[in-house]
Amino acid sequence: MSTDAEFADARHVPPIPPRPPRQPASAADQDPRTAVLRRVPGAPAAPPAPRAAHTPTGPTPPPGTPAVPPRPTAPPPAPPGTQPPPRPDRAPTPPAAPPPPAGRPAAFRDTAAFHLAHSQELWNAARGRTDGPDTPGREPAAAPAGEPPRPAADRPAPPWPGSHLPPQRAGARPGMPATPPRRPASARRPGARALAAAACLVLGIGLIGGAAAGSWLTDDSADAPPSPQEAFTTGHDVWHSTPVDTLFPRTVNGLGVGPGGADRTWTRIAVAPDSGCADAYDPRLAQALATAGCARLLRATYVDATHSSLITVGAQTARTDPAGMMALNTRFSTKNLANRTDLMPLPYAPKGTPAEGFGRAQRASWTVRVLTDVPVIVYAVSGFADGRAVTEPQPAEAATRSGATTAPAESGLGHDAKDLADRVAADFRTAAGLPSQTTESSP
Repeated sequence: MSTDAEFADARHVPPIPPRPPRQPASAADQDPRTAVLRRVPGAPAAPPAPRAAHTPTGPTPPPGTPAVPPRPTAPPPAPPGTQPPPRPDRAPTPPAAPPPPAGRPAAFRDTAAFHLAHSQELWNAARGRTDGPDTPGREPAAAPAGEPPRPAADRPAPPWPGSHLPPQRAGARPGMPATPPRRPASARRPGARALAAAACLVLGIGLIGGAAAGSWLTDDSADAPPSPQEAFTTGHDVWHSTPVDTLFPRTVNGLGVGPGGADRTWTRIAVAPDSGCADAYDPRLAQALATAGCARLLRATYVDATHSSLITVGAQTARTDPAGMMALNTRFSTKNLANRTDLMPLPYAPKGTPAEGFGRAQRASWTVRVLTDVPVIVYAVSGFADGRAVTEPQPAEAATRSGATTAPAESGLGHDAKDLADRVAADFRTAAGLPSQTTESSP
């Protein structure tokens, strides 16, 4: 299809004239690839009119004068090898125009309207062909009569698929390469700035990834519980690295820990200065604990919400290793040392406090705990706040049993000693990095 047909406005396209009667066409006319726009030849020039014979108009010669021979109508023949000079009085005759091809209305078929009307027919005819114009074994279509053959470089490429001609780059001129020459390798190499930017990007990603991985590993290691050896080693320093209000809270609430599931509340009324273990135990208890060693002793005294019970809680930091603590715990368990009345711990009764009258005779219930995961020995002893003496003290383990009817059991002194000992033991374990335990049985 021509260029005029592609870009012509549909409103300005002239009406399509009726199709002329089909005439037998030559092979060149049947090939749609030869339907190109050609110049419509003009009307043939009319042959020049013959010149009239020259009639002399001068005076008649006298009689007896020899007659003048007539003027030849054709010039004499030129000798061989010479070119006759052109005649100045006669213009050159133009060449005769070639006659239009028979059976082809050139003026009609070379219009945009014709190609626009027959584009679908030409397209379907081209798709049905199996051989392109350059298929081996097929001769190209002959040029119309009277028109010189066009060079191969000027032949238009067929606008339909199925052609075997190599594609040409848009705007390429004949004789020029279809593709531009490749740039040299040195021109395609990245510059120094591009390499530096890539290196910085890789380095930045590596630093960010390393920081993220380090933070992730640090968080995991911080959240992981310490090993038993690490917790035991940390337990040696808990007494001086942890605030006293953490180890011995000012107020301790026990929900459902009293007799019959009653709630209990204890308030701290006195804290003893940290000291050694000399004069802090009766001689027999001091001898029983001597194998563990004494690094430091912490003590505090509490009173219940009704101000009827007093409880002293102590925590001795041992010097021994895990094996020594395990041996001492086994000894207290197998020999029932925690239930012997001659091994009861002493209360802490500072003057000027409600515990001023809390002495050896007022001890009603007690418990001793030898911990094995931290180097700490926790004990608790309870008595009446009014200073009454107790003739039959009872261990906390026995006083908290169901059905006990002794004075320490019914008054809740056994529960007071047991529950406060459990709370302080849990505080020391938590300070060492171990999970807290709410209960602890006596060894």
